[in-house]
Amino acid sequence: MSQLDTHTNPRILVVDDEAHLRELLEITLIKMGLDVDTAESLSVARACLSKTGYALVLTDMRLPDGSGMELVQEVGSLYKNTPIAVITAFGSADNAVVALKAGAFDYVSKPVALDQLRKLVRSALQMNEVPVEKAVEVYKEVKSNPSFLIGESAEIQHVRSQITRLARSMAPVIITGESGSGKELAAREIHRNSARAGKPFIAVNCGAIPEALMEAEFFGYRKGAFTGAVDDRDGFFQAASGGTLMLDEVADLPLAMQVKLLRAIQERRVRKIGATAEEPVDVRIVSATHQNLADCVSSGKFRQDLYYRLNVIELHLPPLRERLGDIVELSAVILLRLASADHPISLHPTALEALSEYDFPGNVRELENILERAVAFSNDGCIEVADLALRGQRRNGIPAVADNLAHADLGAPISTPQDEVNVFMAPELPCSLPDYLERIERELISRALVKARYNRTQAAELLGVSFRQLRYQIQKLKIHDPE
Repeated sequence: MSQLDTHTNPRILVVDDEAHLRELLEITLIKMGLDVDTAESLSVARACLSKTGYALVLTDMRLPDGSGMELVQEVGSLYKNTPIAVITAFGSADNAVVALKAGAFDYVSKPVALDQLRKLVRSALQMNEVPVEKAVEVYKEVKSNPSFLIGESAEIQHVRSQITRLARSMAPVIITGESGSGKELAAREIHRNSARAGKPFIAVNCGAIPEALMEAEFFGYRKGAFTGAVDDRDGFFQAASGGTLMLDEVADLPLAMQVKLLRAIQERRVRKIGATAEEPVDVRIVSATHQNLADCVSSGKFRQDLYYRLNVIELHLPPLRERLGDIVELSAVILLRLASADHPISLHPTALEALSEYDFPGNVRELENILERAVAFSNDGCIEVADLALRGQRRNGIPAVADNLAHADLGAPISTPQDEVNVFMAPELPCSLPDYLERIERELISRALVKARYNRTQAAELLGVSFRQLRYQIQKLKIHDPE
C-alpha cells in the first residue's frame, strides 16, 4: 500500500459513473489546489487505491459493477487512515445513515452543493494535517488536561478508545448513560479529538427551553419576525457553525420540534423565523439522553426517523458504581479544583474508603456535590467520614453514615455532666421554666452532636432544624466542642 506524499498537494479520488459529475467535481477540487484522480467503476477505484495514497475518497453509492458501500467497507478495513465520503441521491437519507454506520466520514447529496463539498473536503484534510497554530493550542490543552474523562479503569479507558475512533467521522453520535455520568464531558472529548476542534462547541439542554421559543432558539430569527424581535439573531445551529452541536436530554424535545430538527439534520439547511430562504449549516450533531430512546419510540414520544438519524453511532457511559477504581483520581481532581493555595484540602483514608463503598446513584455529579459540601464543613481542611454525609446504601448493603445517624436514638445514655443526666426527671412545675427548657435543649443538642461526631450539619438534620438555627443555639447555650 503506497503512502501519501506529504510534500505534494493532497490527492483526492473521485468515484462516479456519471462523466459530467466526475468532471464537475474534478474542476472544483483542482480549483482548491488539490490533485485529483477519477474512477468510473469499483474495479478502477480499487486499482487506484492499490497504487496511490489518498487524502480523501469520494464515491457515489451506485456504481456499474457494485455498490459504493463495498468501497466504504474496503477502505475502512484496508486503508484505515483514508477518510471516505459518499454521494447519495436526493432524499436517500437512509442510505447516508447506512454508509455512516459502515464507517463513511461524511456524505453529500445530489445535486451536489459545491459549498458543502468544499467544507467536507476541508474537514477531511484537517484530519491528516493540522495547521501549526492550531496544533500548538491543542498541544497546550491536552498537556494541561489529557482528557475530560478522568480515570484509568478498564471501563473509562474503553470509552476513551471508542471516542478516539468515532471522532474521525462526521456521523451523528448519541451518548447514553445515567444522569450525572458525564455525557457532556464525553461530547466535549469527541469535539476536541475531531477535525472540528478549533470551531465552536455548543451544548443545549433540550428540556430547559420553553416549547414556544424552541424554533427561534435553534434556528434564529429575522428582525420584526415577531413582537420583541428587534434585531436579527442566529440560533444554535448558526452559533455552532463548523463545530459541534450537542443536544442534551434530546428525548425531551416535543414532537413538533422533532420534525423540524429532522429536516435540518437531513438537509443541512435551516430557515430563520421570518426568513424566506434557507441557509446552509455545517455542524456535527452529538445528542445525549439518560432515557431509553427505543422505548420512547415505542411509546410514541419520539419519532422513529429522527431516532435513526441521531443513533448512527452510540456511545454508552458506565455509571460510577461500575468504575469505583476511579474514585481516588476523580476525588483528587475535584478537590484540587476546590482547594486554594491558602486552604489545601485532603481526604482522610477512612473517608476515601467510605466513598469507595458507596453506590453513587447520582454518579460523578453526586461525588462532586458530596466533596463540595464536605469541604465547607471539614475541620483544618481534612475531610472525615462524617463530613461526607453519605446517604443511601453502600455496595456491601450496609447503610451509609448519614442513614445510621438518621435512625440513631437520641435518648440513649451518653456521657454527660452529672447535673444533666436526669434532666427529664424535673418536677411537673419547674421553679424557672426558661432555665428548665434551656437545660433540655442543651441536653438534646449535646446528644445530637455526639451522635454526629460533632458534625454540625448532620446534628442539625437529626434535630430537624437548619444549620444556622443550630449554630445560633450552640452559641446562646455556650456548648463547646470537646478539645
